[in-house]
Amino acid sequence: MKIKEIRTRVVQWKGKTVPLPPHFCTNPMDLLSLPEASMQTFTFHGWLIVEVVTDTGLVGIGNAALSPHVTKQVIDLYLKPLLIGMDPWDTEFLWQLMYRKTMAFGRKGIGMVAISAIDIALWDLLGKDAKQPVYRLLGGRTKARIPVYASRLYSMPLDELASEAKRYQNEGYKAMKLRFGWGPTDGAEGMQHNLDLVQTVRDTVGNGIDIMADAYMGWTLDYAKRMLPLLEPFNLRWLEEAVIPDDIHGYAELKSYGKIPIAGGEHEFTIYGFRDLLEARAVDYIQFDTNRVGGISQARKIGALAESYSVPVIPHAGQMHNYHVVMASLNSPMAEYFPIVDVEVGNELFWYIFKGEPQAKDGFIDLDENVPGLGLTVDEEALKQFVVLE
Repeated sequence: MKIKEIRTRVVQWKGKTVPLPPHFCTNPMDLLSLPEASMQTFTFHGWLIVEVVTDTGLVGIGNAALSPHVTKQVIDLYLKPLLIGMDPWDTEFLWQLMYRKTMAFGRKGIGMVAISAIDIALWDLLGKDAKQPVYRLLGGRTKARIPVYASRLYSMPLDELASEAKRYQNEGYKAMKLRFGWGPTDGAEGMQHNLDLVQTVRDTVGNGIDIMADAYMGWTLDYAKRMLPLLEPFNLRWLEEAVIPDDIHGYAELKSYGKIPIAGGEHEFTIYGFRDLLEARAVDYIQFDTNRVGGISQARKIGALAESYSVPVIPHAGQMHNYHVVMASLNSPMAEYFPIVDVEVGNELFWYIFKGEPQAKDGFIDLDENVPGLGLTVDEEALKQFVVLE
């Protein structure tokens, strides 16, 4: 079996989107005091679909959600020529070939996102060729079902926040995550608004539900240090991305306090980036996203490295590439889950593009052992709601 073709498509949502209010979620742009809702900078209403086609007729599907237009160009111009005619079973060689060929510009960020999308497609292809789900190629089932946490609570009016949190509790979720809406430029008043968000969710769901809270890189170390003691009474499962990803020492300092577990890694890349985080004792939870970090080939290595440090891996976002990694790792106790909602930030777009994504039931998802590969197909009919660039 040889790789015959690699097809890339950018699909840009053209349907209705839900506008984001001010203070919807903190983010790195907040420090610049821009007049508009700064979270709009981090919305992504486009997606990249990658299909690796073989001379036997099998097709592996990968995807990327970050900078899809530029990522497509990286694949088309730099990666595709390397892979045509190659054996897709040589996943490690092909990953190293892509990584080393693009090292001058691609080892982090968009270059690694492109490699990730290809690598995911290759693993999907291998599963189909072997007639096995990908998680079985990675070591098999380590749990009967995957516990998932509802990841949809944003900064909103407190009565609406309480209602949504209660709905997730009633649907059987044992954990849920909210986002802070205020950061350093909002002063002490903003800090109180953040506390009101956490207080509302905790009062609504009680102490038997795990609550996580995400600053999405929108705080400074100083601000995070001031917030930590104020958040302690709410027994958070973790505080996520309190500082920018380059500030490893800031992460390590927050973790050293030992009061609230610290999570991060959504914006980190490859085993080398996570080696640095682990050696610095910077995080209590690792949260790479498989379609950013270097694909399944890197995800499995980072998972093994993290296990040696007794640091759990709970990948960022839902999607099948993350679920298969979680299913095959005892060191991944649960997964993130984006409920189906109208298009807003863009996290939810995969529901509109692919068929086969498992829907949560009673706070769990399962992977069908009778479906080979990742278990996804492109919903070609649904793509009529998108502008498609080939």
